[in-house]
Amino acid sequence: MLKTVTFTVMHFCIAFSVAYVLTGSVTVGGLVAAVEPLCNSVGFYFHEKIWSKLESKKKDAASIPKHAWLHHHA
Repeated sequence: MLKTVTFTVMHFCIAFSVAYVLTGSVTVGGLVAAVEPLCNSVGFYFHEKIWSKLESKKKDAASIPKHAWLHHHA
């Protein structure tokens, strides 16, 4: 969870800076910085959970000996 929080803070700073440079508006920069990183962080959280499940399935499949797959699927 700490990784998600620090990512959000960093993303907030980047989003504000880019929006401010592009528009020259502190208001627009603040709105973009508040909305976009929060949406992205929620997506990042679920991405990490899905990725973890995929890695777990891959690890489980790798633990089955190849000869077991050959006999099972033959």
